[in-house]
Amino acid sequence: MKFSNSLKFNAVAEWWEEYIAYSALKKQIYQFEKQHTDWTRSGDDLEANQPLMGPASTNEAFTALLDRELTKIKSFYETQEKELLDELEDLSELVIQKETESLASRSYSAPSVDEDDEDDEDEDEPMDLPFDNDLNTPVSPRMKRQVSANSGKRTRIIEPPKQSFPHDRRSSVSSSDNADLEASLSSLRNASTERRKRADSVVSTSSRGGKRRASLGHILSLVVPSSSTASNSVQGAPGTVWTSNSDYATDVRLLFKRRITQLYIHLTSLKSYVELNHSGFRKILKKYDKVTLNELKDQYLHEVVESAYPFLQSSRDRLSDGIARLIAMYAKCVTRGDHSAALRQLRVNQREQIAWERDTVWRQMIGKERRGESDGQVKTIGVIEDELRVARSRFKKKHIFMLLAVVVFVILLNVRMMDQVEANNCTAILVFATILWATEAIPLFVTSILVPLLLVCFRVVRSDTTHERLSTPDATKYIFSAMFSPTIMLLIGGFTIASALSKTSIDRILITRVLSLAGNKPRTVLLYFMGVACFASMWISNVAAPTLCFSLIQPILRTLPPKARFAPCLIIGIALAANIGGQCSPISSPQNLIALGYMEPAVSWPQWFAVSIPVAMVSIFLIWLLLLASYRPGTTIDGEALEIKPIRAAREPFTLKQYWVTFVCIVTIALWCAENSIKDLVGDMGVIAIIPIVAFFSTGVLKKDDFEQFLWTIVFIAMGGIALGKAVTSSGLLEVMDHGIRRLISGLTLYTVVVVLSCVILVISTFISHTIAAVLLVPIAAEVGENMNVPHPRLLIFITALVCSTGMGMPVSGFPNQTAATQEDEMGQLYLSNVDFLKNGVPASIIATIVVFTIGFLIMQGLGL
Repeated sequence: MKFSNSLKFNAVAEWWEEYIAYSALKKQIYQFEKQHTDWTRSGDDLEANQPLMGPASTNEAFTALLDRELTKIKSFYETQEKELLDELEDLSELVIQKETESLASRSYSAPSVDEDDEDDEDEDEPMDLPFDNDLNTPVSPRMKRQVSANSGKRTRIIEPPKQSFPHDRRSSVSSSDNADLEASLSSLRNASTERRKRADSVVSTSSRGGKRRASLGHILSLVVPSSSTASNSVQGAPGTVWTSNSDYATDVRLLFKRRITQLYIHLTSLKSYVELNHSGFRKILKKYDKVTLNELKDQYLHEVVESAYPFLQSSRDRLSDGIARLIAMYAKCVTRGDHSAALRQLRVNQREQIAWERDTVWRQMIGKERRGESDGQVKTIGVIEDELRVARSRFKKKHIFMLLAVVVFVILLNVRMMDQVEANNCTAILVFATILWATEAIPLFVTSILVPLLLVCFRVVRSDTTHERLSTPDATKYIFSAMFSPTIMLLIGGFTIASALSKTSIDRILITRVLSLAGNKPRTVLLYFMGVACFASMWISNVAAPTLCFSLIQPILRTLPPKARFAPCLIIGIALAANIGGQCSPISSPQNLIALGYMEPAVSWPQWFAVSIPVAMVSIFLIWLLLLASYRPGTTIDGEALEIKPIRAAREPFTLKQYWVTFVCIVTIALWCAENSIKDLVGDMGVIAIIPIVAFFSTGVLKKDDFEQFLWTIVFIAMGGIALGKAVTSSGLLEVMDHGIRRLISGLTLYTVVVVLSCVILVISTFISHTIAAVLLVPIAAEVGENMNVPHPRLLIFITALVCSTGMGMPVSGFPNQTAATQEDEMGQLYLSNVDFLKNGVPASIIATIVVFTIGFLIMQGLGL
């Protein structure tokens, strides 16, 4: 969670204006960054520009802003601390005063009343609450209401939950609260006399048997002293008000319980206020140093912030001492000396208050989003209407595609195209799933989950030995055993490595150190970023890599001149390179793992690298030249040379946890590379994938929440594809396809088949998900390879996997393109349009595909595939 959101979530809502203005300071830092960049570019030509600040004056300006925030925090804290500690002293004196009082005549009880004689008319009678003071001060609605029990039972005070409104200022406990407390205690002392007088005048005749009854209002106010029960405390001396069981003592303890709890919540809130503001100063200074390349943090934090009154150790000790005194006071007044029970009860009340405030804050934030407000901006009615119109059109399209898929499915089920029922049903399911995957009428992973249901219900699966139709129980076991394959375990292991590298910031540290060498020339910076995006995609997947790179380029984008061509060039370059990076390792994208699952035997990791890395390097270089020719990013729109702000390398040293993650990753990848040599020991790469899962989750590097955030939708898509592939083979559909494929490729050379297959795959993967393209096309490639005069199934499967990653001509072609298409500038304008993808993505896709079926094909043949 970002600190700005964390601050909103943990702050006391009524004190919001008194916290450090973190978001405003952050915006000012970015403004300083832009001014500094302009000042650097302008050089000596200052007459043509407004006066700009140099680094020294930037420090002075930012320090002045921090000083203003520090003064505000100091003033608020001093006021709150004085009021709260003064209230604590007053409350301590009241506790001592009540402790020394005698309880000899403090008992009171209610008269005997027959509950059956009460009627509704008595509800209009006024009630005299025992906490009214002698000056007839009105009782607050939040105070208490009394409920009388039957004769012999003492009066019980019920407190409704204390609530406050988010926009009412929460002041500290005022002296008037203690005056109310004293008045309430005084009313308890005088209650006996008042109620005795009232009791003499409250008599009425019952409608049944002449029984005497009191009105409900007066019943609640009658608490008359009983000489026969001078005290309900333990036999012997009456003790103190904190230990007695009398009604008077109970009511007094409830009063003090409420006041102590309120004061405890205020003091702990003030302590949290100090800690949040200290974290705010530390984080904003770190952000300032990182963005402006200064070193202000240590000096200002230690010499100025930590020497201010709220952040002194003595001030913190005073707050802690006050909280400890309240706990001891609560133990004396409420829990009869049990400090652990006192602390537990106070913390329960504090958690309830915090939970209520957080619920209120988040309700307000969600309400803003629902009303169309985002970051202080409200969407116009026209924008909302446009969004609703688009949503309605998508709604209609999805329903049309869903209806089309169902109609085609029903027709294919009832039209006998093949002799075997299983093959015919499998064809219907294959076409049905393909339509849903291609149109995304329902989510992709839902279609994948639907596949095994249809395969079992329509009894598509046959026995591998007798080729007889399996029963539904046997088909279920067959399908589910095939779905969770070593390929799925390898996919989960890849997610684990990617999550560990990201959570420990190893990926960010390594990438920023590489990018710091790029310099300030646009063409060099572009090539470095493309190389980094490609390399990152190898290990943290081509889903996470572009997201990371887009966050790293934000400082560059903020400091570019308006309408600079380098911005869209850099964004689309990262997206295209991340797509190419999906080729580079078996775990970089799901389509690679699907391909490995169909290879018999699977290619080793060294063999994969031997093909993919040269192909990726050549593709990246050629696409880089394409982008330079298309955008000419080295100049501004005015024709002036453009210089890029250098990326600053991360200066944090490696921690023990980061060394541990690095070690486990290197060992796992080394074992994957040596899998063929140790197959007798580990069996399959999927078993090796268990190592990082156990190593990271057992040592606390990753938590349960990290496991829940894995891309499980990708896992289920892959599982559905595996199930469908097994069904195509088992049902006999593959045999039918085999005859047709033999006729199509008869007389064709291997290279001709490779070129034709590559072009078909490129077209399909451009318009649908790369993973779905692999699910559909890898089995076909395997069958085509088996039917060659000289079988080359592994080569064609390898080609298919690599070409699936080259489909990047549209904004929807792969996750990197989808992420790039959503990038916006400070004015909310998209950096890229559909024209950018058509103009650069389509040629890049063609270039990468040609590299695959030329250079990649030659290397594969050299490896004997």
